[in-house]
Amino acid sequence: MSSVWREEPAWRDRSRLFADRAAAGRLLAQKLIDFQGVDGLVLAIPAGGVPVAAAIARTLHLPLEPIIVRKVQIPWNTEAGFGALAPDGQVLVNEPLVRALGLTPAQIEAQVAATRQNLVQREKLFRRGRPYPSFAGKTLIVVDDGLASGYTMLAALKFLSRQQPREVIVAVPTGLLDTIEAITASTGAKVVCLNVCTRRPFAVAAAYRRWYDVADAEVLQLLAEFRPEGSSAHA
Repeated sequence: MSSVWREEPAWRDRSRLFADRAAAGRLLAQKLIDFQGVDGLVLAIPAGGVPVAAAIARTLHLPLEPIIVRKVQIPWNTEAGFGALAPDGQVLVNEPLVRALGLTPAQIEAQVAATRQNLVQREKLFRRGRPYPSFAGKTLIVVDDGLASGYTMLAALKFLSRQQPREVIVAVPTGLLDTIEAITASTGAKVVCLNVCTRRPFAVAAAYRRWYDVADAEVLQLLAEFRPEGSSAHA
């Protein structure tokens, strides 16, 4: 039995399937249409997950909230990480990778401290000082633009599991099968992934015809569309 709850089987191991993140989100929404109007939320991992999640939230008529998780970067390679930091500050570390890299406790501590500072800054920027809503008893759809190592998604899921939601669905346009299997095994979350990839090397960008770094301004504009009227913002 596949570890992918819902996918497009004909799209396995294909590339350049999606025009951009918003188009991918609209396609994903069709796989989630039975969640339209449920008692739940769409949770977006910034920055790349926000355009995908906004398209899903519009179709499903659900609130959209950013969930701030951050990759803990390898000191000499800021594009890669050896773990992730959850919104409540808990650290998830890829222990086999740490051993393979030979990272010292001091290096790990320094990178986690830097990540923690960055997470606080992004909480202020994207959540505008608002606390997270109650997730207890809710259906949560957690969205990113793809799953590579999966550690930021895993950190988000571990955090959410502590909030006692009704159920958690991971929704991504593209993802590595090994990562999907690991997430399913460790969290029990259902994974919806249109473009499942079984081969390495894997790059999230390969699924998109237009790939770009999502600017903070775009994230803020999309989040503002879903912000309740009259909600306060703190500098």
